[in-house]
Amino acid sequence: CTDKEDPKRKKNKGTSKEVCGYPLSIFFIVVNEFCERFSYYGMRAVLVLYFKYFLRWDDDLATSIYHTFVALCYLTPILGAVVADSWLGKFKTIIYLSIVYAIGQVAMAVSAIHDITDSNRDGTPDDLTFHVVLSMVGLFLIALGTGGIKPCVAAFGGDQFGDHQESQRRTFFSVFYLCINGGSLLSTIITPILRAQECGIHVPQKCYSLAFGVPAALMVVALVVFIVGSGMYYKAEPQGNIMLDVCKCITFAIGNRYRHRNKQYPKREHWMDWAEEKYDKLLIAQIKMVLKVLFLYIPLPMFWTLFDQKGSRWTLQATNMNGYFGSLVIQPDQMQTVNPILILTLVPIMDSVIYPLIKKCGLNFTPLKRMTVGMLLAAIAFVCAALVQIEIDKTLPTFPSTSQSDLKLLNMGNNPVTVKLGNNDPVTIPGAQASDRYYTFDVGQITVLVENPKITKTFYLADGKRQTLLIPSNIMNDWLMTDDLTSKPQEGNNAIRFVNGMSTPLNISIASAYFDVIEPFYDSNYTHIKNGKAQFKLWSGSQSCEYSKDFGFGSSYTFFVQGTLVFGTNCHEYITMVEDIEPNSVHMALQIPQYFFITAGEVMFSVTGLEFSYSQAPSNMKAVLQAGWLLTVAIGNFIVLIVAELAKLPKQWAEYVLFASLLVAVCIIFSIMAYFYTYIDPTEIEAKFRKNEDEDKKDDKNKLPKTEVEMAKRHVIKNHDDNYKASQTKM
Repeated sequence: CTDKEDPKRKKNKGTSKEVCGYPLSIFFIVVNEFCERFSYYGMRAVLVLYFKYFLRWDDDLATSIYHTFVALCYLTPILGAVVADSWLGKFKTIIYLSIVYAIGQVAMAVSAIHDITDSNRDGTPDDLTFHVVLSMVGLFLIALGTGGIKPCVAAFGGDQFGDHQESQRRTFFSVFYLCINGGSLLSTIITPILRAQECGIHVPQKCYSLAFGVPAALMVVALVVFIVGSGMYYKAEPQGNIMLDVCKCITFAIGNRYRHRNKQYPKREHWMDWAEEKYDKLLIAQIKMVLKVLFLYIPLPMFWTLFDQKGSRWTLQATNMNGYFGSLVIQPDQMQTVNPILILTLVPIMDSVIYPLIKKCGLNFTPLKRMTVGMLLAAIAFVCAALVQIEIDKTLPTFPSTSQSDLKLLNMGNNPVTVKLGNNDPVTIPGAQASDRYYTFDVGQITVLVENPKITKTFYLADGKRQTLLIPSNIMNDWLMTDDLTSKPQEGNNAIRFVNGMSTPLNISIASAYFDVIEPFYDSNYTHIKNGKAQFKLWSGSQSCEYSKDFGFGSSYTFFVQGTLVFGTNCHEYITMVEDIEPNSVHMALQIPQYFFITAGEVMFSVTGLEFSYSQAPSNMKAVLQAGWLLTVAIGNFIVLIVAELAKLPKQWAEYVLFASLLVAVCIIFSIMAYFYTYIDPTEIEAKFRKNEDEDKKDDKNKLPKTEVEMAKRHVIKNHDDNYKASQTKM
């Protein structure tokens, strides 16, 4: 390949050279897009977990704020397009909004540093208000930035090609789309790994600041790379925004129709025809074509309502699942990578295999039929999610209600003990063992009977709590009541504690945590550790030993150190492990079918929808339909908020079924609308109108002068006289 100067040099064209037929400036735009998409999807991948585990919001609030943010990201492209086309131009719009974007990402990274307000050094922020406010400001700036530059970057890249580079322009858009999916794929793999790390000055916690910091750094890189190529770009001047012209024309038509609402004025074939007094007939015809497609868009937001929940509800669902894939451990937020992987796989398969095969079978699989099937596939995906949720619910422990109490017994002695709890049948607990389950009571006070030696004790239970009653080896001594967990450990971690059955103090430590000294016949606080193998060191005085255990996801254990412990290599024989909450047993692989169906639905719905919109849009209004398409995504995310707030279903699987049912109902409506839709050729219609306009101009030369026509039109609009029809005929 050789370098050569672009012959199409203009005043506002940069100094970019051509390399292998491509402008060199394209390299900077492609790198910018890759870094920006990495930044956006990387931050978004861990966002809902940040809301739940760092800001401590419940699932509904975390889901609502997540979808509000996504909706804003799809509303602001309209603002970005107006600013770029009518005022600043694409280049300046990208620069200014990228700066806003980078500031927002930095704000998110700073908001996730718990040490800023952790004055008591317990590992949790003391002032969540600071973190909430800073993160909300950051998300608003990100939504403004990413949405604002969304309609500009691809179009700006297309501007860099001359008329003689049409094939290169098409290749650029393919590479551009590849960068979007590549950035999305890598970021959803990397940022969850960063989030799972532990960082902090005083007390290490999950590293959300790093998970947000890397996307922030990538956004800064994207901005710097784009600025470096500044001198090479072709920077088209703002040409005015067709969306504004469309809005003005529609507004005038509505206003003019309202002014002529009396029956004395004859009806017109279409309500947009009331704009003929001021606007060109070709523009009106183009708007009619756009409105026809926009009418079909009305049911479409429901698809996005389901689709975007893969980053919220489905991620939260994965936190209660087992992420072991052999030696590979998948984080809950990493399951989102299945979507871009399947997109890169299914798009070529659909285009080169499925669609041609359907065509060979003689079926007319039109774009609107594809979109209908895509909506049905999304509904099937949520049915799959509901089935997975039912399986998860079967494994979740049943915690006491606010008026109930749960109690478990732990025998700290070496001999069996027979105990009768309230009205329950007597149960025999072997030495150094615990009862096999929790007993549930509706009363706040119970009587405990021990048969040998006979003793009766009364205990007060705390409402809404789980507790363990420690029975000492000498049952005549005081009995200890401990508070247990009443929820699954967060983020798939495991909660563990130790009970010291020895007569001497006991020290215990692991690599990621340290237990305070455990006094004799007492218990430690809970400590949360990650999945995988954990190595414990136990020591008392000069004696020590090591004990190891493999942990899964989301479990809770009580380790009882027997009073007869012998330090040495076999000390594990004297440690009893009591499972209070079983680990997640439903495998994350069960989510793959729902990801497959939602992605197949996306390919058939989204890709086909964009193709349909492009083919049915007039040549100068493709951006208007693009804005309408993005608006359906925003509305879909707002619907999630409405349904989540109004439905308030007690079971998550029921909410999934509700969403699937709503989409099926909307799909039926859409299929009826699609049945009556007539496909058009905008180019042919525009050509006819241009031909008619040319003929009208020739006729006008032989009839009234232009000034008389305009005066007659103004007369019609102003006076509203009874001769309206006659004056129209005269014109």
